[in-house]
Amino acid sequence: MEALKKKIRSGNIEPVYFFAGPESYIKEELVGLIKAALFPSEEEAAFNTSVIYGPDLNLGELASKASEYPMFTEKRLLVVRQFEKIRRTGSKEQQKHHDEKFAAYLADPAGFTVLVLDTDLADKKELDKPPFRELKPCRTDFPAIRNPDLFATERARAAGWEFEPEALKLLTAYVQPSAREIAHEIEKLILYASSKQQDSIITAADICECVGISKTYNVFELEKALADRNLRLSSGISLMIMDREGQKEGLGSIVRYLTTFFMRLWKLSSPGVQQLPAAEIARILGMFGKQEYFVRNYLGYTKKFTRMQTESAILALRETDAALKGVLPYSDERFLLLRLMQKLLG
Repeated sequence: MEALKKKIRSGNIEPVYFFAGPESYIKEELVGLIKAALFPSEEEAAFNTSVIYGPDLNLGELASKASEYPMFTEKRLLVVRQFEKIRRTGSKEQQKHHDEKFAAYLADPAGFTVLVLDTDLADKKELDKPPFRELKPCRTDFPAIRNPDLFATERARAAGWEFEPEALKLLTAYVQPSAREIAHEIEKLILYASSKQQDSIITAADICECVGISKTYNVFELEKALADRNLRLSSGISLMIMDREGQKEGLGSIVRYLTTFFMRLWKLSSPGVQQLPAAEIARILGMFGKQEYFVRNYLGYTKKFTRMQTESAILALRETDAALKGVLPYSDERFLLLRLMQKLLG
């Protein structure tokens, strides 16, 4: 992705882009970079940028719009949202005509138009069907963020900053795992940290003070309470985390974090894994960069849970997640949390 950003910033703009996948924030960033590369001012960008939606036109009409000359400028930007919903109209002969007209445009796109086609589709089988198949040479995939730690590290590093291991763990435990949320929090953190220190290191204290996490009731203390199999303390810390000011997800964030925690314990319980070098263990656990620091913690936690207990915990977490999503009934989140803790440590 950084290579594509660098290419756009240098002014090397393609005539057609096909952005596929649900991670909208990065796509929006790239469209912003394209605007900045094409137009000298925000006013000119606004005047020469058009945003249209797939349900409002067919492929033939899209090719016609892309072929329209810009007014008072050399370039124009045409962004098509919800491209997967492009209208399929008329008879088979008419649709074939629209398809051929669009294919002809792709073969020889207008030099004065930059066409950005945007879809939330990520299924490779669907993307291999027309009209997406013809766009494969200009397609960039934007899957949902699967590893928030890695994304946050790369995002901060691109701005010239690094996370302490504890800081990164705190951030990704409490912030929703989306590019938009993580990027916004990092912007705030950098602004906050740069006002009080000389080095470009984001500390755990910065996270606690800026994101609003209690220094006493946090995921580090929750891990220790779980490892001690202290039901009362684990429940109490979890309730404090849920109730803290600014918590957006409530029990959902705790379930997400604990699922990662117990999945890592489950992976460590596989034969031979614990005898591997720390760097290899970190890779297996989905820990990147300085997160390798926490491998020794997890190796210690494995002594507190058998593989059967770990598997039961994962099942309990999946049931709780299903309840939060409305699949299973429950009365309130606090009761659901207490029941979950009993299953985890019972």
